[in-house]
Amino acid sequence: MPTVDHRPAVRFLNAANAFYARAYHRINLLSPPQLPPRGPAILVCNHTSGLDPFLIQAVCPRIITWMMAKEFYDVPAFTWALKLIGAIPVARSGRDSMATRSAIRSLHDGEVLGVFPEGRIEREPGLMPFQSGVALMAIKTGVPVYPAYLDGTQRNKPMAQAFLEASEATLSFGPPVSFDRSSTDKDALSAATDAIQSAVQSLMDKSRRP
Repeated sequence: MPTVDHRPAVRFLNAANAFYARAYHRINLLSPPQLPPRGPAILVCNHTSGLDPFLIQAVCPRIITWMMAKEFYDVPAFTWALKLIGAIPVARSGRDSMATRSAIRSLHDGEVLGVFPEGRIEREPGLMPFQSGVALMAIKTGVPVYPAYLDGTQRNKPMAQAFLEASEATLSFGPPVSFDRSSTDKDALSAATDAIQSAVQSLMDKSRRP
């Protein structure tokens, strides 16, 4: 069975999304993705709108398996496509162990896992505290974590408006984040989470320099 990157229907959807995101919206790419050409990786980014996964995917050469809020996953217009690309719905009500198991399984399968570690959409142009789930998965699997930062005119728009109104976004990507992987105790997870958030913060600071 072909991997998610090589399924013809998924490749077609990816091409259609790239056209939509680049032709209808405008993406200013400050620094390109540094994802490995093959093998597992975790891509983390801040979260500004429901449009974010589509903008990020449009500039990434590999198909991203997104973890996303179940209420977005369940929107009828998107569910069929999200199921096709293997997106993972996550319940906001608390720790979703089923979603975590699915995410780890996708990493074992060599896929790129996309995560918004703030856990919800930002309302102000600054990072919210990152949740520790990314650090836990990275340490348990040994998979590298790559940071990204996104901002633009799609921020603070309702979902339908963000998709239907042309917008301009700025995107930047960074190298893999270094952190101690020797333990998953509370202090180690906190330190790893801080390192991941600091990497995204650094991209944000650079993107805002005149």
